[in-house]
Amino acid sequence: DRITIVPSWESYTASANEIIIELDPGMAFGTGTHPTTQLCIRALSDYLQPGDELIDVGTGSGVLSIASAKLGAKSILATDLDEIATRAAEENITLNKTEHIITVKQNNLLQDINKTNVDIVVANILAEVILLFPEDVYKALKPGGIFIASGIIEDKAKVVEEALKNAGLIIEKIEQQGDWVAIISKRGVE
Repeated sequence: DRITIVPSWESYTASANEIIIELDPGMAFGTGTHPTTQLCIRALSDYLQPGDELIDVGTGSGVLSIASAKLGAKSILATDLDEIATRAAEENITLNKTEHIITVKQNNLLQDINKTNVDIVVANILAEVILLFPEDVYKALKPGGIFIASGIIEDKAKVVEEALKNAGLIIEKIEQQGDWVAIISKRGVE
């Protein structure tokens, strides 16, 4: 509720507690207006603690990484398979003066990412893609770490929920906006 996404070419005056994200998505996915992006930003607002380490899988325009940085994350790895998306993300990250917190890497999901013990993994990508890597998410998270998965159409939510459970994640909350779903799960504390 306190985050406002403003196109980089518009002028906007923020209110006292408002967090502004300037964005020019270019050809990358992520204008901030899609229900799945809104679900992710709400979940990040609820779960992210100042000083958290985060991985943003399928970063697109970088909007979720930037929101996380502005919410107080200490370090963020933003990955995307698409070279155009990584360039757009880098430009938006620089525009928002968050390049000291966010590292962008062209990468396929969490393949060859040796980052473990992170506080949050966020992925706003299609359900079919989320189904490809729940075990990798489990390995990347610290005990008690949170996985925010969105981009899930309502018809696919149960399949994704089961895949997350099968990977050892515990479902915390399921949020819905229109036909879109976000599933928030966590790695148990061993």
